[in-house]
Amino acid sequence: MLMFWVFVLALSVLLYVLLDGFDLGIGILFGLTGNEANRRGMMAAVAPIWDGNETWLVVAGVVLWGAFPIVYATLFSAFYLPLLLMLAGLILRGVAFEFRYKSALMRPVWDLGFTGGSLAAAFIQGLMVGALVEGLPIAGGRYVGGEFGWFSPFAVLCGVGLCLGYALLGACWLVRKSEGALREYAYRLIPYLAIGLLAFLIAVFAYALAVDLRVIGRWLERPYLFVFPAIGIVAAIVLAVGVRSRRDGLPFHMVALMFVAAFGTLAISFWPYMIPFSITVEQAAAPHTSLAFMFWGEGLFIFPLMLLYTVISYSVFRGKIGPASKLYE
Repeated sequence: MLMFWVFVLALSVLLYVLLDGFDLGIGILFGLTGNEANRRGMMAAVAPIWDGNETWLVVAGVVLWGAFPIVYATLFSAFYLPLLLMLAGLILRGVAFEFRYKSALMRPVWDLGFTGGSLAAAFIQGLMVGALVEGLPIAGGRYVGGEFGWFSPFAVLCGVGLCLGYALLGACWLVRKSEGALREYAYRLIPYLAIGLLAFLIAVFAYALAVDLRVIGRWLERPYLFVFPAIGIVAAIVLAVGVRSRRDGLPFHMVALMFVAAFGTLAISFWPYMIPFSITVEQAAAPHTSLAFMFWGEGLFIFPLMLLYTVISYSVFRGKIGPASKLYE
């Protein structure tokens, strides 16, 4: 039963990163163009699905709260301020998404809110991942780092890196969903974003070696982990081929595979810890009776229904969007 909830949590987090990642990335790219037709096209590319994408963040939070309450309490104690800012960013971008077409006078404000909220949410997610990789100050199973114990240059670097990754994912989604000028604009962005992401990965690896992060030792102990970077390298090569040959469906799948490889690298590097090198899965788990009780509701019905809903949504709204000039008229 415990491993079932580990699987549900891991899948929920991965789905959130992939699905909400590309629409956060589109929100970031939204601020890089002043072309109204492109902006309308960007919003149309995520309009039918962005609400459902964010639901996976709620699922991950509920699973943490019910199945791994110690981790839930520790993470919320450590990241209280970043989580508040992230939620504020997600709320702001949601409000801006709905309101920018309601008032021409306030449209620049909502446009700024859409981009700013997307950028803030993406940056803070990366910052929290970086803090976890570097290690939180935890003693006796409790967070002892104070209000800013999570803050470090490495965490900031990871925040910037995730913004680049999400933007790349968003550009590839636009290639997959759009036509004409917006499609070409997205194609032009992909090489620059990919180079920026590569520079980030090099910087992170150099930093990890310089300060001798504990995760480096885990890679040396588990050489099979290098399979995941190898998958990422192959995906990057296929991405370049797809961009060069203008195969619209290929770039998004390859960048998604790169994210899966990175997720797998981190997950197996830290196993069996849920909070790296402090709290294990066994220590974090709720009593077996609680896990079993959750299974009969969320595990057996709600989680499969959400997966089905996601599959149906992406199936119904498959294909490319219409001309941007006619959207939301």
